[in-house]
Amino acid sequence: QVQLVESGGGLVQAGGSLRLSCAASGITFSSYRVGWYRQVPGKQRGWVAAVTSGGSIDYADSVRGRFTISRDSAKNNVFLQMNSLKPEDTAVYYCAANLPGRAPYWGKGTLVTVSS
Repeated sequence: QVQLVESGGGLVQAGGSLRLSCAASGITFSSYRVGWYRQVPGKQRGWVAAVTSGGSIDYADSVRGRFTISRDSAKNNVFLQMNSLKPEDTAVYYCAANLPGRAPYWGKGTLVTVSS
């Protein structure tokens, strides 16, 4: 059974940093495209960053230069380092992993709250 578990969320002041982790069981992250997404209540879930199986990385414009996605293949984890956080970054953050053309596996999310 595939399970993705996010951790590392919390309350931080604007300008601060957090590091989110996504741990997988049942799949090997290095074979998947793994992405981070976020959702504010009442709004659609939006894409934040992704790393492909080949190591290509991309970011949403809203976080480029502030967030860094990385993968530890040995530990089967994917991380999202978030710096210079803004109140508008407040959301539930989810990780998702998918193979091309396949529906993604989702974690249950971790809440990030950035106070002004």
